[in-house]
This record gives sequence, C-alpha cells and structure tokens, in this order.
Amino acid sequence: MDLLRTEVNHLIDELDDGFYPETCKYLNLDEWQEASSYDFATELVKCDKGKDKPRAVFDFIVELYKDAIEDGNADAMNDLGALYYDGYGCEQDFSKAVLYYEEAARNGSRQAAENLGYCYYYGRNVPVDYKKAFHYFALGAFDGHLISLYKIGDMYQKGYYVEQNPKEAFYIYMRCLDTMTEEAEKVVAGPVFLRLGFAFLNGNGVEEDPKRALYCLQRAECFLFDMVQNGDVMYKKSLQLAIKGQEEARAKMNAALPKKQWLDGKSL
Repeated sequence: MDLLRTEVNHLIDELDDGFYPETCKYLNLDEWQEASSYDFATELVKCDKGKDKPRAVFDFIVELYKDAIEDGNADAMNDLGALYYDGYGCEQDFSKAVLYYEEAARNGSRQAAENLGYCYYYGRNVPVDYKKAFHYFALGAFDGHLISLYKIGDMYQKGYYVEQNPKEAFYIYMRCLDTMTEEAEKVVAGPVFLRLGFAFLNGNGVEEDPKRALYCLQRAECFLFDMVQNGDVMYKKSLQLAIKGQEEARAKMNAALPKKQWLDGKSL
C-alpha cells in the first residue's frame, strides 16, 4: 500500500488539476485505498472522459489492470484491450487489443466476444471474417448486448454471412429500440436511430417516410453528439452522416409539399 501511495502521489504532482480535475479529485480521495485494482483502474478511465490520458496515468492504469488480470479478471482483460483498441492514452494498437479480447473471451467475457466481432467485421488486425463476426455478435446478443444485436442487423442489411434481408434488419433495429434501457441508450441509441433514419429515408426494409426519417436522424444527431463529446471519436463520421441525412430528408419533404402559393405572398 505504501508503494501504491507513493505512485499516486507522483501522479498528483505531475497532473494539472485545472485540466484533469476529476482525476486529481479521485486520486486525492481515500476511497481508492479500499478499491480493488480493477475498480481503481476503471474509475481512473472514467475520470475526465473525452480528454487524452497523460502517459503516466495510462501506464498506471495498465499496471492496475495487469494486477487484476493475474487474478483471472476477464473484465480487466477486456477493458485493457479496449484502451489499446481506442488508443485512449496510448498509440492505437489493434494487435494488443485482439490479444486481450481473445484472452477475455476465453475467460467468459461476453463484452470481449462483442469486441472481437467488431475486429473480424472490419478486419482490425485480423482478416475480415463475417462468419466469425456473426458468431461473436451472436454470443453478445444472446447475453443482451444491444450493440451486438444491431450489428447482426447490419449483417442482414448488407448480406454478410447471412442472406440479405432489409426487412429483418429493420425488425432487429426496432427490437433494439424497444428493449433499450436508459443505461444502454447512451451507447446504442445514436447508432440505432441513424440506421432507422436511413431505412425510412430510402425505403430500405420499410415504406419510405422522410418525416419519420428526419425524426430518427435528429435523435441520432443528439445521441451521437454526446458520444463524440465524451470521447468516442470513432462516431464522428456517424454524426456527420446523421446531419447530412437530415438535409436529404428535408429535401424529400419539401418536394412533397403542394406547389400552389398563397396569392398575396404574405406569411404569418
């Protein structure tokens, strides 16, 4: 504990408490002394979300996760992989991410299974393999992970590994919306509303409806903005798509308006 206290004091001395107020506040509290290595690391990851971690803090978090991994903590394996996957405080490293995800999945982590699904779906340090991606997303979906579920929807939408079926994809996206919890909403609502918005915009798996498309895309923009602001920068492109989609929806709505004009040209 004395050694840990010394490391914490070094971190406090190095950090700018004006730029990293949450991290400094937590390190100055006594409660971390009662926390497990995993919980300590997890709290530090949450602090000052959206800002790059200083290298010293990142290295300390890695130390804590590795300590938990030695005790067989599958969540620590997965979460350490996620740090490398996102490049959160370090250089992005998909190879390290996959190694930790695989170790976590072997130890029963469904979140790691979902993360491996992403790696095989996009070919991140592994060959693109839609069969494996579907397998890992299915494991996550069976365990109630809505991100895994909407990714299965994507595979039906595009015909990856399964027969292309936009109606089934639409049903899956709606299922995500219907079963979404308040907690899941923070990471699921934006991507799901984005997919529903384009389904209604293009009549893909459902009847074309630009007004419903606009509603979904506006909801998507709000949720995606929060995600990007909180550090999930990989969703920047999705945010831009939500904004662009709204322009297309408004153009279609405008085209559906009557062409006749009010004769005196005055408006309320």
